[in-house]
Amino acid sequence: MDEFTTPRGVEVDPGRSITDYLVDQAREHPDRVLYEEKVGEQWVPHTAAWTLERVTAIAKGLIAAGVAPGDPVAIMCRTRLEWTLVDLAAWHAGAVPVPVYETSSPEQSQWILSDSRCKFAVVENADNAATVDEARSIDDGLPELGEVWQIDGGGLETLEALGADVPDDELERRRADLGLDSLATIIYTSGTTGRPKGAELTHGNFVLLCVEAVDNISTVFQQPGARSLLFLPLAHVFARFVEVLVLVAGKPLGHTPSVKEAVPDLATFRPTFILSVPRVWEKVYNGVEQRTGGGLKTKIFHWAANVSIQYSKALDTASGPSAPLKAKLKVADKLVLSKIRAALGGQARFAVSGGAPLGERLGHFYRGIGLIVLEGYGLTETTAPTNVNRPGKIKIGTVGPPLPGTSVAIAEDGEILVRGIPVFRGYHNNPEATAESMADGWYHTGDLGSMDGDGYLRITGRKKEIIVTAGGKNVAPAPLEDNIRAHPLVSQCVVVGDDRPFIGALITLDMEMLPGWLANHDREPMTIEQAAKDPFVREHLQTAIDRANATVSRAEQIRAFEVLDFDLSVDNGYLTPKLSVKRNLFLKDFAGTVDEFYASAAAERAKGTPA
Repeated sequence: MDEFTTPRGVEVDPGRSITDYLVDQAREHPDRVLYEEKVGEQWVPHTAAWTLERVTAIAKGLIAAGVAPGDPVAIMCRTRLEWTLVDLAAWHAGAVPVPVYETSSPEQSQWILSDSRCKFAVVENADNAATVDEARSIDDGLPELGEVWQIDGGGLETLEALGADVPDDELERRRADLGLDSLATIIYTSGTTGRPKGAELTHGNFVLLCVEAVDNISTVFQQPGARSLLFLPLAHVFARFVEVLVLVAGKPLGHTPSVKEAVPDLATFRPTFILSVPRVWEKVYNGVEQRTGGGLKTKIFHWAANVSIQYSKALDTASGPSAPLKAKLKVADKLVLSKIRAALGGQARFAVSGGAPLGERLGHFYRGIGLIVLEGYGLTETTAPTNVNRPGKIKIGTVGPPLPGTSVAIAEDGEILVRGIPVFRGYHNNPEATAESMADGWYHTGDLGSMDGDGYLRITGRKKEIIVTAGGKNVAPAPLEDNIRAHPLVSQCVVVGDDRPFIGALITLDMEMLPGWLANHDREPMTIEQAAKDPFVREHLQTAIDRANATVSRAEQIRAFEVLDFDLSVDNGYLTPKLSVKRNLFLKDFAGTVDEFYASAAAERAKGTPA
């Protein structure tokens, strides 16, 4: 079994908790800006002293309301400053925050709130409160859930007033009782299969991992003027990791509620490092391409993009980029690439990408424009990252070596195993699932991968998603899907083929990109339904499939595809909040569509017409 360990670099007092880092910042650097809040069109700074004062007031309010040490407190809210303030306040009160996606249905909310036995909840608005109210009427209801406070309804101010008489000593006592082993949060896996499981993460999981990351990758997190904008949902473990990371590093963090609003906010907030999922980097690239408007400008964009990719690839050679290539890059930068950097705020030097494979093409493109994307890997159960590329040694196409304090191994069947400081302590109320996932002292991730001699990990697929064709060929769908999804027209792709004679693909179109793409190609406007059947559109989708097919063996190649006349989304339940397809649910609900697809493809093949 291949195994690689990166040793610890920093020792931490076992009596420490996340709360100590805010207190330290306020005491040692009271005027240091920790957060910036967008008010109108302006970013308003908030210092460490202001933050601690506000967090303390909310924490006292929770105590006065009856929150006891160890009580689960739900947070249901979009990404905004108040989310972080409530999170920190709950920790200061000794409570255990339980995030609930603001897009969750009443049924999903009921499961999380009941399984975690939440005693109180903080929600963003009346719609979220209505969801919680509806959840109370499902199954056995939520008999243990008490007060629900609305942020937009003055709920935090109510808490602050309620806690005015709670003594400082009580708050300090609760903080002093916390340590690295204390439970910090229960995060329910958004999961592509089955009911969500609650991963119990400790203060030590966050503190140790963040301290090691800040120390080991100081070039990114401790550079002068370092700052980051958070637009991932804070109900996701990656965003929570970022929340604690910047607190440990003492660097400013801005909040924006969605990916859609992130692009204009990036330009005004001007982060130096950005943490995101690959779909965002795909949309930035495709969006810039679309805005070229077609014709000569689009050709110039493609030329500049190719120069950027060639330059990045040349950086990995012994001789490095040639003089002519450097000259081409200067021209490409003036015409195109500098505009992309400006759209990201003009200061971003680094990005950390996780949640799904980025793809080598985008990795090289962004490095060529001057944004070094450090691709990483991790799961909810590992407090986000186990592995990440390092600025001084990047291997594009891999997710880098383990972070300090982490061991990664590859089992005989190719499954990725993890142990060390980031690994959770178990699933809440689910000892059977905990035992199954933690066999032999390793956490079994369910992902497949390979590792080189330097410990750099390459993700090759998902163990439970392996497709076995009628001919017995094992096919990992993820690499094919990721490659196809890079096309500007494609929103989602689901590769199919279990017990079938060949591999196929079901594709949905990006409704935001379609109008601009059609205009750039001198085509008349179309509806999604028309575009799904249009020969010109299908021809261009075939090029994306051909590109994906070139990366795999013939037996793994996609032989036919169908375009669906709707998209998959978080709202309709087919995407997780991190934009992963809920494959099992999709295949269950659309089994008839898959059957029709193969029947149609077989009929076309029988007639001798390409499917």
